[in-house]
Amino acid sequence: MDGRTHAFRLSQGVDLRKAIEHYVAAHEIRAGCIVTGLGGLSAVVLRMPGAVDFSHLDGDFEIVSISGTLSVNGSHLHLSVSDGEGVVRGGHLDYGSTVRLSAEIVLLENPELVFSRKYDPDTGFRELVVEKARTGRGR
Repeated sequence: MDGRTHAFRLSQGVDLRKAIEHYVAAHEIRAGCIVTGLGGLSAVVLRMPGAVDFSHLDGDFEIVSISGTLSVNGSHLHLSVSDGEGVVRGGHLDYGSTVRLSAEIVLLENPELVFSRKYDPDTGFRELVVEKARTGRGR
């Protein structure tokens, strides 16, 4: 695999999920993952396991971990954050999670694969589908 590493910094006030998805679209990443991410958030929007509604948290938070699969065809992201007391909360990252001062994100792209998402009636969600790329860059 001739993978590519992408690294970028996000500024204060940026929506974390939107910014990551925008980067993926702008660089036409068809199969990628988040290697690491760190920084602060002033608002966090998470869907907890088994929940239908989202939890909205406001305050000063540090990104403890962020992980996920990325593609122009759909992404799936999870986030854990800690508050000022060190209490950690995590779940499915949604829109509205706002960068506090800055955030640093590192992605890995695999040009040999294409990720997409297809509805799975067993889970009720759009689940990951992995295919081989038709060309060396997956385009």
